[in-house]
Amino acid sequence: MPDSGKTPVQEEQGADTPGMSKKMRNYTLAVLTLVYTFNFVDRQILVIMSESIKNELLLSDTQLGLLTGLAFAMFYVSVGIPIAYFADRMNRRNIIAASLTVWSAMTALSGFAQNYSQLLLARVGVGVGEAGGSPPAHSMISDMFDKKSRATALAIYTAGLYLGVTVGFILGGFLVDIYGWRATFMIVGIPGVLLALVLRYTVIEPQRGVFEKTSSKKPPSFRETLAAVKNMKCFPYVAFGCAMSAFVSYGSSNFMPSLLIRYHDMAASEVGLVLGPTAGVGGMIGAFMGGYLTDKYATNNPSWYLWFPGLIGVFGIPLGIFAFQTDNTTAALVAYFFFAVMGTLYLAPSIAIVHRLVEPRMRAMSSAMLFFVLNLIGLGLGPLFVGFLSDMLADADGVANLRLALTIATPLALVKGYAYWKGGKLLPEDLERVEGTGG
Repeated sequence: MPDSGKTPVQEEQGADTPGMSKKMRNYTLAVLTLVYTFNFVDRQILVIMSESIKNELLLSDTQLGLLTGLAFAMFYVSVGIPIAYFADRMNRRNIIAASLTVWSAMTALSGFAQNYSQLLLARVGVGVGEAGGSPPAHSMISDMFDKKSRATALAIYTAGLYLGVTVGFILGGFLVDIYGWRATFMIVGIPGVLLALVLRYTVIEPQRGVFEKTSSKKPPSFRETLAAVKNMKCFPYVAFGCAMSAFVSYGSSNFMPSLLIRYHDMAASEVGLVLGPTAGVGGMIGAFMGGYLTDKYATNNPSWYLWFPGLIGVFGIPLGIFAFQTDNTTAALVAYFFFAVMGTLYLAPSIAIVHRLVEPRMRAMSSAMLFFVLNLIGLGLGPLFVGFLSDMLADADGVANLRLALTIATPLALVKGYAYWKGGKLLPEDLERVEGTGG
């Protein structure tokens, strides 16, 4: 292993990473963040076009929830762990580039769908491709930044998610009103293939484990990685906290465009222009602040890596309920902005803690296991729950009650508050076992 001349504790964010210059490290982080942006442009483009697709294909809210949630998530999580297994053994950059090519091509193919089943299959293909994006990227980032700055770096990467939401809403709303939903899928899918080439030929693979005092060069078996994750007493609570955060977040964000169109009489292009900055920028701020603030203030008590996002997420519940119930469009958007900020603080600190508790060659797999729970429960069931509830609460004329469904789903964020509190209580014991210190 190359020697940087510094111990892992002394390694600072501003210094070169062993085997990689500071300039290349920052460039790599920027490209990975852009890839994550494309990930969510391709994912969220369906959400902003959902009303157009629903009206043309005659879908129910339950079918929309299945299309934007469970159908995607089932294949995303099923393929994610096998891909992560190879990412802990093979070139992670190449895996991400191949995955980006697949999901971009499948997004473009979604535009050829003539019925619900064909569109469902195309979105399953997008899910399979996107499964190879984040776990290898998390692993690369954790090998480029030490534990003092890792959550901040992961937060910058996570901000790409919400940049993708912003671009997806604005671009999708604009394009669908002009060209229709089929052409929009094709337009947004093609650029990802070009970005895959940029990633493949301009980014270098970072060395593994350069910040760890001890790091096995032999890739661990799946059983060893599973045992390491099982030994984390805090992991079930971190994973469930992430899942319930995503349950509320995806449940609301996937149906917020429909709510604005149905209850506030807005066109899709109008929704994109206002909801992109509201949900996307709010999410970017929350994602970055979650990593930055925990890196800055949780050093002496790492439990706050988990307590902070759990606590702030609970405080956001009243804002979400108000956003869904008010008839004042401006007030709804302002409340939803702060609801988005407070509900997106969780991801970077959660990933940083999990990566801190495993060997470097277990990081992609540990991320995949975390995302398995997060996406199966959060992405898979959140939108489906809201859509099903909306249909079940329909009035006598059969008009779905989306507003009430969103209001009922939002207080479930209380569950994540408990999960993060419990995980934070158990974290010092895990750190003592792994690092020989509770902090």
